[in-house]
Amino acid sequence: MNVPRMGIDRYLRIGLATMALSFLMAATATAQVGSGPIASPLPPPPPTPMDRPFQGTIELAVNATDTDHQIFSVHETIPVQSSGDIVLLYPEWETASHAPTATVTELAGLMVRVDGKPSDWTRDPVDMHAFHIDVPKGAKSIVLDFQFLAPASAHMLRPDMVIVPWQRVLLYPAGWYVRDIPIAATLALRHRLTPYTALAYYAVDDGTLHFRPVTLEQLVDAPVYAGAFTRRILLNDDPTRPVALDLLADANADLAVTPPEITRMKALIAQTLKTFGAPPYRHYDGIVTLSDSLSPDGNAGGVEHLEEGENNLPANYFTDAAKQLNNLDLIAHEFVHAWNGRWRQPANLWSPTFNQPIGGSLLWVYEGQTEFWGRVLAARAGLRDRQQTLDKLALDAATVANRSGRHWKDLQDSTNDAIYMAKHHVAWRDWQRREDYYPEGVLLWLDVDARLRELSHGQHGMDDFSRVFFVKDSAQTTRTYTFQDVCDALNKVAADDWAAFLDRHLHAHSTDEAIAGLARAGWKLVYTATPTETFRQDEEEAGVINLDYSIGLQVSADGDIQSVRWNSPAFRAGLSPGSHVVEVNGQPFSTHALLSAIQSGGSTPLHIRGDINGNERVVTIDYRGGLRYPHLERIAGTPDRLSALLDGRAGEHP
Repeated sequence: MNVPRMGIDRYLRIGLATMALSFLMAATATAQVGSGPIASPLPPPPPTPMDRPFQGTIELAVNATDTDHQIFSVHETIPVQSSGDIVLLYPEWETASHAPTATVTELAGLMVRVDGKPSDWTRDPVDMHAFHIDVPKGAKSIVLDFQFLAPASAHMLRPDMVIVPWQRVLLYPAGWYVRDIPIAATLALRHRLTPYTALAYYAVDDGTLHFRPVTLEQLVDAPVYAGAFTRRILLNDDPTRPVALDLLADANADLAVTPPEITRMKALIAQTLKTFGAPPYRHYDGIVTLSDSLSPDGNAGGVEHLEEGENNLPANYFTDAAKQLNNLDLIAHEFVHAWNGRWRQPANLWSPTFNQPIGGSLLWVYEGQTEFWGRVLAARAGLRDRQQTLDKLALDAATVANRSGRHWKDLQDSTNDAIYMAKHHVAWRDWQRREDYYPEGVLLWLDVDARLRELSHGQHGMDDFSRVFFVKDSAQTTRTYTFQDVCDALNKVAADDWAAFLDRHLHAHSTDEAIAGLARAGWKLVYTATPTETFRQDEEEAGVINLDYSIGLQVSADGDIQSVRWNSPAFRAGLSPGSHVVEVNGQPFSTHALLSAIQSGGSTPLHIRGDINGNERVVTIDYRGGLRYPHLERIAGTPDRLSALLDGRAGEHP
């Protein structure tokens, strides 16, 4: 056959490529055993913590007066327990964050003296939070001086408000449980600041607070807040177990709380005690900061403790309560944690020190059930009315129903998120999932309550579980629990295969399984063209318009796309977080123009021009479904178990 020269070259290239591919496929890697470097053995870890007595008391003096530089100065004296290599630890794992979120980066200026003589220290080559000191025989004390350089963004040290997180301003000896180490602390504050803490103290004329000696565990569990504009409101009439609301504000005007609001807060305490029974605390301080610097963009946050709760809320939380629909159960959430989290704690979440790794496999109980009770108790106390509660639950349900990441990552795996996602940005929130044990926990425990009511013909629910599971005994220390303990307590209320029931939720890959509790409770998730006020405020706090349930993105008023829902119409069009919208259907971008275009889309796709990954181009979003916002709707002809839950037991209202 006569083949043109160009054809011959082509055949030669194909032949050579085929031979090369065959060679590569037939080749095998040659092992390099014994021919390269050998790994050096790791040094021994810090001493293993043991449950044993600690001789003497650590003395800790913290100076919190340098508000110009936001620097805490620390002077600490540690009784020597033995000679030789002594290891001191800077706390790394924080109980409330369930993660190693405290960083030794902020410790500086460390100087050490042993019995008055300067001594060198060496940082551990593996554990950066551990410091080695060579202590000679017969030595009595180790004296430390250092600073905690508070991050400016945290606003911990201001002229009119100070927050003292004890775990950031101390070092402690390795080898002991923190509950076994006595510590006596003092704290120097600027004049005219009123302190609040669960710790007992007395003050001297120079503004220094002297705290009664406690264990290191108790100290860290009771941070100090101090402010220039403060108010204390007693919320119950029990002198043996008083509960107070301690308000610290940026301005005196923000401390105004109406009598009806105080009545509702008192009802919250009463309803919580009726739900859980005897309190595990001697007294409880709900510490509330009313500050836009601590709660930027209206985003609230809290930290739980046994005898106090940290609640960082917007400045107008009480003075403009109508705009706080999404923050109304934060105080309830932290208060419930006194029982669920501090008194009773998952076994693998408990740790004997602040530097031992923990596990979060039961965070759907620790946080998820607490979030559930926050919703319920806010409704029972009247903090939210019935419709506002339904609207808040609709937000939870819509979030859970639209978590596309459930296809590859179940709820049980999401309980690991706190450990490796803390302080890391998540670009694709619904696909990567992040701490979904909060909203999905609400739906899970709603299903548990509905199932208990179903099994008991309406006689029993989650209130009965709480009285069984969180019953207080005479012990003053934490009681841990396991998955089986949860199942056993549920079986005491109503017999069922609770392990299988819970496993279906924990390992669900379908939306129907994840939100099954709604239907069992007699309700369903629907979407309409009109947002609820709760949804609108949620958008306002986030600084976006939320179009997750229509085109599948959230965008700011400036046109910056904050998030894109995985495999949504916006995703399929090529949009991603960080893109910037310039035009909508040929018109300059505005949120009004975008909403109008979606609502009136009809048979016309949506055209968006913008900066997408550094390139200006036009994309077409193929979506014609109009605006969609979540609501809850009754399922006709079914028992309304949700209303029974929100009402509580007959006669239980205060």
